[in-house]
Amino acid sequence: MKKLSKSNRILILIAALLIIPAYFTPLWQISLWAPQYPEGLNMKIWIDHLSGNVDQINGVNHYIGMNHIGDEMFPEFTFLIYVIGGLIALGILAFLIGKRWSLYAFFGLMTLFGIGVLVDMYRWGYEYGHTLDPKAAIKVEGMSYQPPLIGYKELLNFIAYSGPDTGSWILIGGVGLLIVAIIRDRFQKPVQAL
Repeated sequence: MKKLSKSNRILILIAALLIIPAYFTPLWQISLWAPQYPEGLNMKIWIDHLSGNVDQINGVNHYIGMNHIGDEMFPEFTFLIYVIGGLIALGILAFLIGKRWSLYAFFGLMTLFGIGVLVDMYRWGYEYGHTLDPKAAIKVEGMSYQPPLIGYKELLNFIAYSGPDTGSWILIGGVGLLIVAIIRDRFQKPVQAL
């Protein structure tokens, strides 16, 4: 089994350690702008809680019959800290093993995690935007209020934005380092085992 170069092993270690800021920075953000909110309303999604203008967003959304947003809406908050910890541990293990398969396995796990997060965010946004109270004060026939998964979308008189926040950009940078390690591994001469 091909051993990785020292520099590629260091790239794996840095990528694993770059996961740590996920505990201390917001991972996702959803923002809303409207004439009555020109400064915007912003909600940040962290590893275990929500922050930002959540109460104001709930107040606006109440009129169109959307569910109340709260930490309890996200069961992921109860286990995401362990998933992130597991990814860090597996990255460090891949660094210690130092074989080609460990690099590819860690990259595969990080990619699956990213895809899983996007699928979960889409599912949440779909349910949130389509489950409306029929007794809401404002009803627009055939209208749903699903926020965009990534990017901008017009929802009535609001412009909504959804996308990665600081923690996710750092994680994406870590995956980028793994891609660099994979490319370098493809073009490097085999390292002799000691």
